Formats: sequence, structure tokens, C-alpha cells
Amino acid sequence: MAQAKQQSSYWLGIDIGSVSSKIALLDAGGSIHKTHYQRLKGEPVPTVIKQIESVLEDIAPGQIKGVAVTGTGSELVGSLLSVPDTNEIIAQVKGTSHLRPEVRTIIEIGGEDSKLILLDKHGSIYDFAMNSMCAAGTGSFLDQQASRLGVSIEDEFGALAIKSKNPPRIAGRCSVFAKTDMIHLQQEATPDYDIVAGLCYAMARNFKSSLGRGKEFVKPIAFQGGVAANRGMVKAFEDVLELAPGELIIPEYFNCMGAIGVALLLLEDKQEQLVDLTQGLESLRNYLKSERKPKAGPKSLSFFKSSFQPPPPVRLREEISEHGRKIPAYMGIDIGSISTNVVVIDERQRVLAKRYLMTAGRPLEAVRRGIAEIGAEIGELVQIKGVGTTGSGRYLVGEFVGADVVKNEITAQAK
Repeated sequence: MAQAKQQSSYWLGIDIGSVSSKIALLDAGGSIHKTHYQRLKGEPVPTVIKQIESVLEDIAPGQIKGVAVTGTGSELVGSLLSVPDTNEIIAQVKGTSHLRPEVRTIIEIGGEDSKLILLDKHGSIYDFAMNSMCAAGTGSFLDQQASRLGVSIEDEFGALAIKSKNPPRIAGRCSVFAKTDMIHLQQEATPDYDIVAGLCYAMARNFKSSLGRGKEFVKPIAFQGGVAANRGMVKAFEDVLELAPGELIIPEYFNCMGAIGVALLLLEDKQEQLVDLTQGLESLRNYLKSERKPKAGPKSLSFFKSSFQPPPPVRLREEISEHGRKIPAYMGIDIGSISTNVVVIDERQRVLAKRYLMTAGRPLEAVRRGIAEIGAEIGELVQIKGVGTTGSGRYLVGEFVGADVVKNEITAQAK
């Protein structure tokens, strides 16, 4: 058995995107021996090195008869490995046609770009479209919004989205507009699962209108790329495209189709390359060493004595002992999209306590935390006579805390 394995030949496809790197190892018959998907986290070359090392743990370097790359990072990695790079649309189509020959339309959404590819009955491309260089309509769009909500894009996002019964309308053409819509929904206490579902439907509608542009989505349709792992996006596409069960296919290797396709294209050429992966790994490592050499940066910043003199500390306990009663005080709460501020002042307008917290998509929780922390600090020393709210969440939080004054932030800043 060991001898038979040693004689086997393999072809390696590598797809380096903006967010993840995918590899596929195929044997001479086109069967998939191994695939691997890994997020780059800003380190494409180290990620590819680890993936190639994992391949060489299973097989000897001499068994690799061909290597090719595709994707947005293919030019650099391909040159370092001295192997050809292939157009990612051609690679996606090749992988899909091999594994799911019945597919007539491909929806592929990765971290940086989205693609709509239309195939004829022979599996050849007759039309395609790609998004512009903008995060809206890509996996990065969902990553950004998941981060704002404090939700894991891998585990929680899709599970939350499918709980929604009435997804709200959210702008999908621009990440900035989407964020604005999300802030308003959060300040109205819209549940996270509805907001997440609204994002999925916004992205599906945006894909249909901007890439589809009146094109017919011929069935069956394959949905692939890393975003296809998101159950909320699958449901949104089924509803937006009005698809019956089974008409939207999620291929088994949905997140590695480009890597599979580029390996298949190598096999199709029936020409073995003189590939030395050991030397290729050395080239990748040498590139990292040269790129990561410490470089002289600008001179370090230094502090100087400020002319600003902070006010003397307020000694509440001494004042209470002197007057024999708690200090009358007033609370101001500023609820913004990014941060929440809670401040308590006395009748002489001295700041007695303050907190700056991240809103993190949960304004009520931020306010609860701010009030609790200030309460623990000075609660027994003051008597709150009134509360005011400002900021984009002033109405929701004002209702929550029973505010005496609710003012817009321009008025509050001016005061």
C-alpha cells in the first residue's frame, strides 16, 4: 500500500483571495484528495506557507506534478513559486462544471468581490458580471456589520438571521448607508436577529440589481464562495430570486471551487511541470524575511508639560460630612453610534463622575453598564435630581431611564 501511494501523482491548486486562501489537491483522475480553507488575517504569504506544509505532511514533494494559482493574490504567490496563475472566473467555472455540470448560473461571493457567471448548456461562459471595488455586496460587508454587532460571522450570524420573521429594509448599495440604517434600528431596540436578516436581504437585493441588471438567472443556480456558508444569505437569495427548494445549490466544496478549478485546468493540459515545492517554500520564506526587516521609522512622539490645569478633585465625603446630606446631582447621557458617555455633575456644574463606553450596537446595555459603574463609585454620596439624554439614541434611552430632558446633540454640544 505504501509503495502504491508513493507512485501516485497529484496536482495542487491554490486560490488566494483578499480574506482567505484555499487549496485543493487532486489526483490524476480528477478526484479530490484534500481541500483546505483558511482566513488570511492580513498574512497571505504565511498562510500559503502553512497550507503547502500541510500538503507535504501527507505526500512527498516529488508526487506533486503541477501547481497553479488563482485569485486576487495569485500574481505575487505565483511568481514566488514560479508557477502559472489563472483567471479566477475561468477557475470557478471549471470547478463548478466538473462537480455540478447541471448548473447554469453561478453566484460567487468572496471577501472582496462578487461574481455572476452565466453558462450555456455545454458549461461554457456566455456572460458574466463583477462588482465594483467597494465592500458593499461582498463578504467584507457582512464582516464589518457583524463586528459592529459583536456577532461571530462564522457561527452566530447565519443562525441569528434565520430566526427573523420580518427583516427590516436596510440599504445594501453602500456600507455607510447600511451602517446608518443599522444605527437607527438599534436605537429603536430592533432585535439583532432582525437586523442581521435585513443585512442578508439587502445584500441579495443588491446583487440581483447591480450584477443581474435584468439578466435571467437560469436554474439550477450554484451559490459558492465563503459567504455561501451563511444560512441567512442562502435563505435571502432563495426569497429574492423566488427559487423553489433545490434550485439553489450549495456545492460540497463551495468555498474551494477556484482552487479545484485551477488544479483541473492543469490536469486538462496533460503536461507535468518541473515543480519543486521545497524550493518554492524557501522562496516564500525568503520573501517574508526581506519584507519583515525592521525599517527606520519616524521619531517617537514625546509629551511636554501642558498649560491646562485640571480642576481640583471634588471631595464628596468631606462635603457630605460638612452639610449632613447627600449632594444634589444631575446625570447626562450621550448615546452615539460608536460610544456612549455618562456624566454626573452637581449644582455648581462640577463633574463628579464620568464614563466613556463603546456602544457596540447595544445602546441599552452600554447605558446600563455606565450607570452601574457610576452608581458603584458615587451612588451613596449623591441624590440624582434629574436626567437628560442626547445623541442618536436619545429617545429610546430617554424612555428607558425616564429622562426629564431630551435634546439633540447639536444643542447639547453648544451648551
